[in-house]
Amino acid sequence: MSTVSESYLVGLIGAGITASLTPPMHEAEAAHHGLRYLYRPVDLEVIGRPGTDVGELLRAGRDLGFNAFNITHPCKQLVLSHLDEVTPAAAALQAVNTVLVRDGRFIGHNTDQSGFAAGLATELPGAARDTVVQIGTGGAGSAVAAALLSAGVRTLHLFDVDGARAAERAAALGALFPGSEVVAALAGALPELVPAADGVVNATPVGMHHHPGTPVDPALLDGHQWVADVVYLPVDTELVVAARAKGCRVLDGGHMAVGQAVDAFRLITGVAPDRARMREHFLQLLAARQATPTPAPLGR
Repeated sequence: MSTVSESYLVGLIGAGITASLTPPMHEAEAAHHGLRYLYRPVDLEVIGRPGTDVGELLRAGRDLGFNAFNITHPCKQLVLSHLDEVTPAAAALQAVNTVLVRDGRFIGHNTDQSGFAAGLATELPGAARDTVVQIGTGGAGSAVAAALLSAGVRTLHLFDVDGARAAERAAALGALFPGSEVVAALAGALPELVPAADGVVNATPVGMHHHPGTPVDPALLDGHQWVADVVYLPVDTELVVAARAKGCRVLDGGHMAVGQAVDAFRLITGVAPDRARMREHFLQLLAARQATPTPAPLGR
């Protein structure tokens, strides 16, 4: 358990993350607990490094005294080979978004799954979950899919522009959740699958400020589906706006952003954060940011 005598140096490794809201969320919550906590982005685009350098950056950070790192696109899967230990949940997802530095060792966790699951439970209680269509099966998508299956989704259709990745994730998740049907979907099947689904999830970067658009044609929505997005800048993505206009229940990406931050903060410090307070601070940060939009990363 942390004490006020301890201090924390935390980083976020990813591409295009200088404007992320995760650092100020962590720092503000730490201040409420009287913790000395400094959280800095390590933006691959700013320092001119590829995602494959994530291991070198981790080792440099460890040597400089960092206590932990959050990991985001494009490193959530690349980081796996550089870790000394990976929790069973993160290993099953083949994606890590939080790395603790303990006694010189790197320990990988995944809080994306629990973060999305918390939002699903609180914002869409009672929503039908027999059949869901998910677009995107990368690091964030793998965690979201696992959260959906853990929440009782019976049939999950996974689509990705990388068909091989969708097929691999479908097979792996199907083995983890034998009571559910997990299948890789072809692009041509979406016009048939989406209208018949109970829920539709965007787990791609499509909808971000610098990547506008929708991952699925909003004309396929008719109001009976619920729609979830992992993008939070803007929180009202084109998909979210279109879904609301059709009368769909919506889970915006801010809930996953806060949820993963809540669980990562707990892992890093041993202190239980106040989820409602972090959500309120997130909304304040978001309101200020939307006045001067700047790109931020998927799921962060």
